[in-house]
Amino acid sequence: MKKVKIGIIGCGGIANGKHMPAYKALADQAEMVAFCDIIEERALKAKKDYGDKNSKTYTDYRELLKDKEIDMVCVCTPNISHSEITVAALDAGKHVMCEKPMAINYEEAKKMIDAKNRSGKLLTIGYQNRYRAEVRYLKEEAENGTFGDIYFARAKAVRRRAVPTWGVFLDEEKQGGGPLIDIGTHSLDITLYVMNNYKPKYAVGTTYHKLNNDTKTGNIWGDWDPEKFTVEDSAFGFVVMENGATVSVDASWALNYANPGEAQTLICGTKAGADMEVDGTKLRINGVKNGRQYIAVPDFSAGAVDFFEGNADLSKPHVYEAQVFLNAINGKGKLVVEPEQAIVVTRILDAIYLSAKTGKPVYFD
Repeated sequence: MKKVKIGIIGCGGIANGKHMPAYKALADQAEMVAFCDIIEERALKAKKDYGDKNSKTYTDYRELLKDKEIDMVCVCTPNISHSEITVAALDAGKHVMCEKPMAINYEEAKKMIDAKNRSGKLLTIGYQNRYRAEVRYLKEEAENGTFGDIYFARAKAVRRRAVPTWGVFLDEEKQGGGPLIDIGTHSLDITLYVMNNYKPKYAVGTTYHKLNNDTKTGNIWGDWDPEKFTVEDSAFGFVVMENGATVSVDASWALNYANPGEAQTLICGTKAGADMEVDGTKLRINGVKNGRQYIAVPDFSAGAVDFFEGNADLSKPHVYEAQVFLNAINGKGKLVVEPEQAIVVTRILDAIYLSAKTGKPVYFD
């Protein structure tokens, strides 16, 4: 395999917590040769931690994209700039891994699809939860027909008190929203992925600003600043698909709810169902056999990782995600997260926000 040369655009939390460690784990296949951040110190630190003496640093992503040595870029910036940077990178002849959500809204996401189509380069979105062992197992069971016709699902991303108080998470202008676009997007993605249903008919939604002004919050990352908390603290949606299936979407950073959980899905089909809602259980499948109800709990403690060459720990979803994209760039495999799927997630999120503002259902074309 050709060693892929990577440029990192945005050297903040998600780059340091996910993408750069993943590509470092795959150092025999990938090399981070350039780092860009509007705060120069971040780019310099990323070079020190993940690059070498020949790595380049930038404060303007446009300058990074001029480097013909770079094969792909990883876009790890606030949501508002995902589309702008991705489009520019694709037009510059780079493959792109863009962190979730795909874009700040559906219109911006469409620009990314258009750029991908005209450039002929690969574009994927950082929905790493698809690579978790239990999600891969659930997807395979669905494809094998275990659940029959899946007609109800719940995408759950609910925290009791875990509001991110750093960066721009609380800034509606830069992020486009709060928990719905931040963590609800993961749960909705894995739900549609398992259902293999990307044809929504209409959506209804509500958003709440009920706890934004609280001061003694009990938040795990410390009290938030009410003046800066301009996004919703909770959002809920109800989506009807073209085939009649319904999907409930629950997303909150702060909710008086004693059974929180995120990046979870629940599905109910004509033959069986599955959920991830029991403490300490990654997945359980329920159904009826021989006239008796049953619950099956798969063991994910070992095994069942697809074989790739190399010694990286592919049990880690972010490493698996990076490996899949490197393989696709080298023509040795297909994308797991197609942008045409990710844009449907963004479109549904848009519809829930719009419905919450107007008080009316939003119908899709």
